Amino acid sequence: MSSTAERDRLRTISVRGIGVRVSERPARGRHAACPPLLLCNGIGASLEALQPLVDGLHPDRGVVRFDVPGVGGSPLPPFPYSLVALTSWVGALMARLDHREFDVLGLSWGGGLAQQLALQSRRRVRRVVLVATGTGSLMVPGHPRVLARMLTPRRHRDPTYASRVASDIYGGTLRTDPGRAADLLHATTRAGPRRGYYYQLAATTGWSSLPFLPLLHQPVLVMGGDDDPIVPLVNAKVLARLIPDSRLHVYHGGHLGILTESDELVPVLEQFLDDPHPQEPTRE
Repeated sequence: MSSTAERDRLRTISVRGIGVRVSERPARGRHAACPPLLLCNGIGASLEALQPLVDGLHPDRGVVRFDVPGVGGSPLPPFPYSLVALTSWVGALMARLDHREFDVLGLSWGGGLAQQLALQSRRRVRRVVLVATGTGSLMVPGHPRVLARMLTPRRHRDPTYASRVASDIYGGTLRTDPGRAADLLHATTRAGPRRGYYYQLAATTGWSSLPFLPLLHQPVLVMGGDDDPIVPLVNAKVLARLIPDSRLHVYHGGHLGILTESDELVPVLEQFLDDPHPQEPTRE
């Protein structure tokens, strides 16, 4: 599909006194009556990094993207925050945009936010998609060398470094074409202040979704790659096992597969969001 970026409304607004840079693509046509899809990004990445995913979605689907406070184009918040507090704030953001009901997709770090949203805003979140993510502090971690490189925002600030480490930390097709990582993270994206990255990193310290996953009532699609050095595939299987109404889709690829192989994976996502009667939960 052709790019739909020209239809996005990009602006900076204030939610509970905290500035946020948000992009909103209004729904139209057959999707006009459907809830919009809220996209929750990975750590340190601005909303532009999600453009390949947005371009792959049906052009009539409503989409909301935002930069976490202190990341990308959103101003640095006055103080650090917890994931629970951020979740409440994101709910207020969607209310500010006049969306009483919405679907949510969380990629990597954003998957934790999506899980917490499903719990805290259970009457407003219709369906949930969890991509390349885990259960927080109580998950099966990636290799220590990979995790060490995630502790700093350098890959978001240095294109040469991003290309050099992409094959090791992202896996999938970036093993043979690591330059694509620099394109994804730097071609049109914004890094934001270093402190914003560390605020985001600290927000999930000690957080885990394991205790509440059996309480989630929404249909959930869990997507995991078989070559993800950051979040090993076993984490997707754990999520799918513990969430009552969930289905698991394993794809051949790495951590950023939803962006690098969007042509293959977005149709799976679209079918899940549009199906009026999701299939029975699947397990592996």
